[in-house]
Amino acid sequence: MTQPTMTALGKVAVLMGGASAEHEISMLSGAGVLQALRERGVDAHAFDPSERPMEALRTEGFARCFIALHGRFGEDGTVQGALELMGIPYTGSGVMASAIAIDKTMTKRVWIAEGLPTPAYRLLRAGDDPQQLAALPDRFGLPLIVKPAREGSSIGVAKVTDRTQLTDAIEQALAMDSDVLCEQFIAGDEVTCPVIGTGDTARALPVIRIVAPDGNYDYQNKYFTDDTQYLVPCGLPTGEEERIQQLALRAYRVLGCRGWGRVDVMIDAATREPSLLEINTSPGMTSHSLVPMSARAAGISYEDLCLQLLQQAALDNPRATAERRA
Repeated sequence: MTQPTMTALGKVAVLMGGASAEHEISMLSGAGVLQALRERGVDAHAFDPSERPMEALRTEGFARCFIALHGRFGEDGTVQGALELMGIPYTGSGVMASAIAIDKTMTKRVWIAEGLPTPAYRLLRAGDDPQQLAALPDRFGLPLIVKPAREGSSIGVAKVTDRTQLTDAIEQALAMDSDVLCEQFIAGDEVTCPVIGTGDTARALPVIRIVAPDGNYDYQNKYFTDDTQYLVPCGLPTGEEERIQQLALRAYRVLGCRGWGRVDVMIDAATREPSLLEINTSPGMTSHSLVPMSARAAGISYEDLCLQLLQQAALDNPRATAERRA
């Protein structure tokens, strides 16, 4: 990559931190991205929207943004909308795709409408009939999964193995979100598949199989221990990796995602049928993160990955932005 190309990217803000429950992880992701871009000669600067007004991006002459924010107020369409109004291109999905993907219930509704497989679920809210809640294990079996609809990094997720745990699991999730998902548990291989690019040019990277202690891939085991195994090559039976990659691409495209994302999938141990869990439109970029790991297996270095994503920064409607500026 030549220096003129780096100059053409302009002044770049790496958005990191933010106001979500994933602030800590976002700071780690942002620090990695910032260093990588600077090593490639990009004029990159850290920018925490929880500490500075977004308008400063415009007044200080930033030409584009690398979004390393995770969760609410960063991965949910809010920051994307502000950048659209200011006409500053940004990495990752646009407003609509971000808003849908952050909401696990809305994501499932789109996938189901498109005929894509995802575990059975029920949307829960405060004030639901206690008798109906008590019957959830009869509907889904045990164990079952309870999680906030709009949190990431496994925050607030509970695996309910006994009826007596259900009420507490729901209350803990409701403390984080007014919408809570009760979901069928799929026993089997847990895998994830990153996708980069947009539309027909999007491509799936190598699948990673995740083997967590006691099958518990929670917040601690995701980011702060070395006990979780990430297998790439994934070691799945012949043909399964390609099948997962094709499913991930479909899941990504039907939501209108762009730039990059990571699709989480469970493979039923008995039937070997895959089920879509969720999609992350601003995945982690820490030392433990899975997109950089998969990219390395495809021959893409961390620095080149960051640069490639930055170069794809875009707006939902660049023509309208240009007309407003004219």
